[in-house]
Formats: sequence, structure tokens, C-alpha cells
Amino acid sequence: MSRSVLGAFELLRIADRIDRGKLVLALVLMLLQALALPLSAPALAALTDSAVEGDARGAALAAVAVAALVIASLTAGHFAHIFYFELGDLAVMRLERELIELANGSPRLEHHERPDYADKLQVLRTELHRSGWGSMQALLSSLGLAVAIVLTGVLLAGLNPWLLALPLAALPPLVLGRRAEAVVGRARERAALDNRRARHLFLLATDAGPAKELRVCGLTDEVRARHASAWEHASATLWSGELRAGVLRVSGQLVFAVAYVAATLLVVRDAVAGRRTVGDVVLVITLAAQVNAQVTSAVTILQQLQRTARTMSDLAWVRAVVRPARTAVTAPAPERVRDGITFEGVAFAYPGTERPVLADVDLTLPAGSTVAIVGENGAGKTTLVKLLCRFYDATEGTVRVDGVDLATVDAAAWRERVAAGFQDFSRFELLARENVGVGDLPDIGSDDAVLAALRRAHAEGVLDRLDDGLDTQLGTSHTDGAQLSGGQWQKLALGRAMMREAPLLLVLDEPTSALDAQAEHELFERYAVHARRVGERTGAITLLVSHRFSTVRMADLILVVAGGRVAEAGSHAELVARGGLYAELFELQAAAYR
Repeated sequence: MSRSVLGAFELLRIADRIDRGKLVLALVLMLLQALALPLSAPALAALTDSAVEGDARGAALAAVAVAALVIASLTAGHFAHIFYFELGDLAVMRLERELIELANGSPRLEHHERPDYADKLQVLRTELHRSGWGSMQALLSSLGLAVAIVLTGVLLAGLNPWLLALPLAALPPLVLGRRAEAVVGRARERAALDNRRARHLFLLATDAGPAKELRVCGLTDEVRARHASAWEHASATLWSGELRAGVLRVSGQLVFAVAYVAATLLVVRDAVAGRRTVGDVVLVITLAAQVNAQVTSAVTILQQLQRTARTMSDLAWVRAVVRPARTAVTAPAPERVRDGITFEGVAFAYPGTERPVLADVDLTLPAGSTVAIVGENGAGKTTLVKLLCRFYDATEGTVRVDGVDLATVDAAAWRERVAAGFQDFSRFELLARENVGVGDLPDIGSDDAVLAALRRAHAEGVLDRLDDGLDTQLGTSHTDGAQLSGGQWQKLALGRAMMREAPLLLVLDEPTSALDAQAEHELFERYAVHARRVGERTGAITLLVSHRFSTVRMADLILVVAGGRVAEAGSHAELVARGGLYAELFELQAAAYR
């Protein structure tokens, strides 16, 4: 219960910050609606007694009061809806913005690697919209309902103190309703993994990208079967939770039903004995019916508030995970690299795992140099890149730039001096100019800067196939959006990586998977020329990650990564002459082209 109250208070605080005036108006109207119906019961009783006694004037006045109160109970909530509906939508927009900020606002990526974070995010994606106008209505209704229950209790006590037990009989439905919602909530969490799997398979089966492989590999039926299996598991989990919750809710309602019948018989007995009027019988029947409605509303509202509270709790959990204590920033990002970047006894393990991906890494990347990293999949190449980009900090050891611990440098300031192209690049469905220009936001609207970046990436040819050149809308989610091939998207991503003209770290982490070997070689040669110019200006270090050994042979320093360690380091000629792992792998690839 306390969590529901805290969740309701959090939602109320958000609405108050958005527009206090509209919140107050909605609350007043909801209170008016809540008070009108209980007050109509004594007015109806007075109408009955006046009619029985033949008091036409009294009956007319009572009838007017009943009509006014019933109209107020029916209409006040509709007017309140105008205000709380808008407040609810604005609250959802605010919460969604916060979730976006949380998912992307952390300087590091640890939370994206956590399965429990993925589960929470899946639940929030589906449940966050419930914190909108529906939750706002439940919140305001709960305040009005509390006032209505108190008023109903006073009216019942006026008839017979024993009738105060009727509202108490509402406690079992409330308590059991709360337990029922907790059962359903746990079922949703257990079903989150299957929901995510089903969602992934749905996107896999409906997206244009995987369509070719699904057909060639004959995977259509398999994907459909696995999608159905995931949904069946999720549905079975949710159905089991809903079934148990239903039993709890019905049990609570049965307790109240017994109390309802007993209260009615108590007043009817007094009326038969002449101690109560016909109007009193009408009053207790009306109030008992209202208490029943209030109990039903209370259970429904409590379920909604519990659901809202769970959403707020999940959001608070995400806040705590994404915003852990951070290392104090004590050094600014350097203007240039003078000596280089060094790894001193660096080890790293991803969050939630104990097996290190990197161990005992000691190396130096000299200022102004071009460094290539080669090795088999899973060797640790991309993890080195992630540490250099400050997506993570080393688990052990230190990464230093010109002797300064990189962990003490502001991550955002450091990344402003990093240019990077990744294998898993994003396909921003923006204008072509913006798709490339986001690589350096200050120049996003500059045609000259964008075209220069595309030339450096050897990707200006993509524009020849776009009807409106840089002004072409990209992506099939737009009616007039241009669909590009994987290679074209990749070339635009490479152009994006070339937008910053004076970085301190230039990274190409296997971004050319859609290009042939010759195109990749030419690209890396152009990139190396650009890197040398930038290196002379800022001491920038250029990092190339590739599986193709023939491509990286022009690098000043080649690192061979194996088993999470730097197995070999040197120039191409040195490593070939050494006859080690690099020479063996180079010879294997070279033989394939003979």
C-alpha cells in the first residue's frame, strides 16, 4: 500500500509541475462528482418520505435536489476529463523523455549489457503509457472516493452504528485486490523475457533487412513457430497470474456481498418494527449499493495505482542503475595528444560476468600514429575500442592519455574529440544531409562540411542515386523516404565518421563489412592519408579494426589480439619476419587470393 501511495504522490507531483491550475480544477470537479452521489441518497430518502406523507412541496424540493446532485455526479467528471486527460498525456511525454535520457544519458554502456535492465525496459515500454490520463483519472478518483467513503460512513452511522461495519467489509476486497495486482505484476515480469523474444522475432519476420536470409535459409516457418512458442509461453504465464488474481478478487467481493445483505436486512427489520421510515429503507439500500460501487471502484483504482506505482518503481530502479556514482572529473579533455595513449595492466570484464574479456594489457599507442587491431572474433578487439571511447572504464589497471588517467577526463568532452565508425552503425531516417551531419552537430546543416566528409569517406557517389541529393528523405518509415542498400547506408555512416576534422582519436571498427576487399583497401588508404594530416595537426591516433590483413598492412603499428591479450605488436614487416601468429594468419588470407 505504501508503494501505491508513493507512486500516486510522484504522479501528483509531476502533474503539479506541469500545470497546477489544471490539476486543481480537475481535482475540484472530481470531488464534486464524488460528493454528489452520496448526498443524493438522503435527498432520495426525503423524496420518498415526502411522497408517502403527501407533502407535495417537500417532494418537489427533494426531487430538484436529487436531479441536481445526479446531474453533478454524471457531468462533473466529464469536465474534469478535459483537464486530467491533457495532464496525463503531458505526464507520459515527460516520463518518456526521461526514459530516453536515462537510456542514453549515461556516459557508459554498462546498463545495456544487463539482462535485468532489458527486462525492466521491456516492461516500461509497454506500461509507461498507463501512467497517462488513465492513471491521472485513478489518482484524482481515489481522492474523491476517499471523501465519498467518509460521507457514506457518516450517513450510515446516522441510521445504525452497526452499519459502519459495511465499509469495513470493503477491506477484504481491497486487500485481496492489492494481492491480486501484485500477482499479475510478478507474472508480467516473468513473461518479459518471452515477450522480448516474441517482439524480436516479430521484427525479424516483418523487417525488410532479414527477408532475404529468411527465404534462402527457409526460416519462415521456424521463425513463425518460435514466435508462436514465445507468445504462448508469455500468454500462459500471464493467464496463470490473471487466474490466481481473479480468485483473490472474487473472494473479496463475496465477503462484501454477505455484509451488504446483512445491512439491508437490519434496516428492513427496524422499518417493519416501526423504528424506521420507508425513506430510511430506501436510504440504506441506496447507500449500500453505493458502498458496493465504491468498493468496486476502489479495487479498480487501487489496481491502476499499483500498476502506476510499479511503473514509477521500475523507473526509479532504472535511474539507480543508469546513474551510479561516477569518478570525479579532475582533468579536461586535452587540446592535442603529445605523447600517446598507454594501457597499464588493463583488465576488463563486462558487468554481470566474471570472465575477463581483456587481461594484463600493456601497450602504448604513440601520438600521431595509425594503429591497426587484428584478431579473431571475440578476441577483445572491440572491447579495446570501447575503453578508448570511454563507453566503459577498465575493471583493473589504467588507461592514460599523455599520463592523465582517462577515467578522470569528462566523458562527454573526450567524445567530442573522437570520430568513429562502427560495424553496427545506425540507420538514421533523416535527410541525407542530416544523416551524415550528425557526426558533427555544429555543422549538421553545412553542405560544404557534409560533402567534404563524404569525399573523405569515398562515399559521394551515394548522392548520385538520390533524387534530391542531400535534401533526400531517407528511410521507409516516411512515405517519400528513399530505401538504400546496406552498402549505401554503410557509406553514409562512414561519411558521418569523417565529419570531425580535428579529433584526437579516429576509430574505424570494422565498418566496411558491406564493402568488397578492394573498396575497403582504398577506403583505408584514404583514411590513412586523412589520419596523417590530422595527426600532424592534433597528434591524433587513428585506430583501424579489420579482419582483412592486407588492408591494415599500411598501419604504423599492428596489434594482434588473441584470448583477451595483445599477443603481438609491431609493423607489418616486423610481424611477418617474426613468423608468429600474425604471419600465419596473413599467409592464410593471402593464399585465398592466389
